[in-house]
Amino acid sequence: MFEAVLLSLIAGLATGLGGLIGILIKPGNKTTGAILGFASGVMITLAFLDLVMPALATAGYFIVIIGFGLGAFLMFGVDNFIPHMYRHEKEKGMLKSRNLKTGMLVAIGIAIHNFPEGIAVGAGYAHAPQFGIIIAIAIALHNIPEGIVTVIPLISAGVKKKKALAISLFSGIVEPLGAIIALTFLNNITGFVPFGLAFAGGVMAFLTLDELIPMCKIKSNKNLTSIGIIIGCLSVMTLSAIFGI
Repeated sequence: MFEAVLLSLIAGLATGLGGLIGILIKPGNKTTGAILGFASGVMITLAFLDLVMPALATAGYFIVIIGFGLGAFLMFGVDNFIPHMYRHEKEKGMLKSRNLKTGMLVAIGIAIHNFPEGIAVGAGYAHAPQFGIIIAIAIALHNIPEGIVTVIPLISAGVKKKKALAISLFSGIVEPLGAIIALTFLNNITGFVPFGLAFAGGVMAFLTLDELIPMCKIKSNKNLTSIGIIIGCLSVMTLSAIFGI
């Protein structure tokens, strides 16, 4: 339990790392786009290669279809009712309301999005610690660019740098709660582990298709995005080979 929660905490706090990078380095659109492309390749490959496929081999199509669908549609529901930072990126890169209250609402939205990510880490770890490690790495890679594109519009909207960084950090601390809930449930009912893996796959597939890839189109050119995605896919395959899963 401790190791899985720690992994999910590290993955969640990667949002704060991204925020720090956004404040100190302020990476350009091409660099950010390449990072987003890489994260997209990691997330989508992990979702199917290391989550859906093992669940399919263990439990069959019915459980996987239900689990994957619930994971994806849960994220769809959350994203539909809780405005996410990427919505604001489409509005000339700035928040409409220039105050800390709006910034905190954004942080709460991101935190709610991070909760299912913690479930994904916990579900992977319940299946095998190696899975939990790889999922945590993938989530962290997703959260770093998310932190970057969170703080820059906040600062542009007049929020102080320290407060913008605090907002990005706050949004990541919710992630371990998802891991705790997933581990508590799956450790007591081990037959649901394949369902948990499929659920995590649905969460990560939605994050990739709804957040990362659309942001790639905003932040970078097509070639850099494609190269980043391919390198991300190859990285997951390499990690899977190294960990033997």
